[in-house]
Amino acid sequence: MAMNTPTLPPPSIDALVQALQRAGYFADRRLATAVFLALRLQRPLLLEGEPGVGKTALAQALAQVLARSLIRLQCYDGLEQREALYEWNYAAQLLHMRAAQGQGADIAQLEREVYQERYLIRRPLLQALQAPAPGAVLLIDEVDRADEPFEAFLLEYLGEYQVSIPEIGTVRATATPVTILTSNRTRDLHDAVKRRCLYHWLDYPERERELAIVRAQVPDASQALATQVAEFVARLRSQPFANAFQRAPGIAESVEWAQALVALDTIVVDPEVVADTAGILFKQREDVAALTRDLALELLKPLAL
Repeated sequence: MAMNTPTLPPPSIDALVQALQRAGYFADRRLATAVFLALRLQRPLLLEGEPGVGKTALAQALAQVLARSLIRLQCYDGLEQREALYEWNYAAQLLHMRAAQGQGADIAQLEREVYQERYLIRRPLLQALQAPAPGAVLLIDEVDRADEPFEAFLLEYLGEYQVSIPEIGTVRATATPVTILTSNRTRDLHDAVKRRCLYHWLDYPERERELAIVRAQVPDASQALATQVAEFVARLRSQPFANAFQRAPGIAESVEWAQALVALDTIVVDPEVVADTAGILFKQREDVAALTRDLALELLKPLAL
C-alpha cells in the first residue's frame, strides 16, 4: 500500500477516535480505549465478535492512521508455520550448492552458505518483525480458524515480539509491530493466547454509529434513506426478528445495501424493495427466503417517516 510520512500515535483517546473517523472508521469509546492502550502498552489486541462487525476494518484504518504498512496473515484450517513465518528458497539453495560443490567446497562450508538470509522467504510474522521503524500493523485475521498447535506457535511472538529460526537463531522486532488478532469465535482460543493480549468484544454498532458509517461510506444516500437503512438493519438484528435468520447482516452488508438502494433510486424503503434486495443483506439461501414481504412489512412499521 502507498505510505505517507510515519506519524506518532494519537496522544489521547478522543484524538484516536477522531483520527479513525477521518480514516472512515467509527469506533465507540470502549473500542477506542482498547486500541489506545494496546498502542501505549505495546500489547497485541484480540478482537472477538460476530462476522461483519468491523474487526478487520479496524486494523486497516489503524494502519492508515499510523501511516504504517499493513501486513495480513489470513488464518485457516491447516495453516502451517512455514506459511506464517518463513521458508527457505530451496531452488536457489540447490543451485548454490551445485555451484559450490563444483568448486570443491566442503559440507560445513555449504551449510553455512545456503542458510543465509538472502535465501530466506519472509512470511507475514517475519515481515512484521523486520519492518523498519516505525514498524508495521500486523493483522492476524480469524485466528480461531487455525488449530491449537498454531496457537502455541504464536505464543513467542505475542509475548516477546520475537521468533526462533533454528538455522539463524532468535529474530527480535526491529520496531514493535502493532498487532491485531481477530476471532469470530468459531471455537475458544487457548488462555495462553488471551493472556498475552488485551481483549475487546466487538458487537454490532448502535444505531447512531451505524448511521454515521452509512452516511460516510454512501454519501449519495439521503439522510432519510440512510436512517431507514440503519434502523431496518438494527431491527433485523434484534429480537424476536433475529431468531428467523442464521446470521445477521454485518456493517459491510448495511453499506452495500445502502449503495444498492441509491442505485435503484429508492426514496422510501418498502416491502417490495426489501424482498428484491434481500440477497445483499443475507448470503444464505434460507435467510433470503425468510425475509418475506410480510416480515419486511413488520420490520418497516417503526420506520414510517
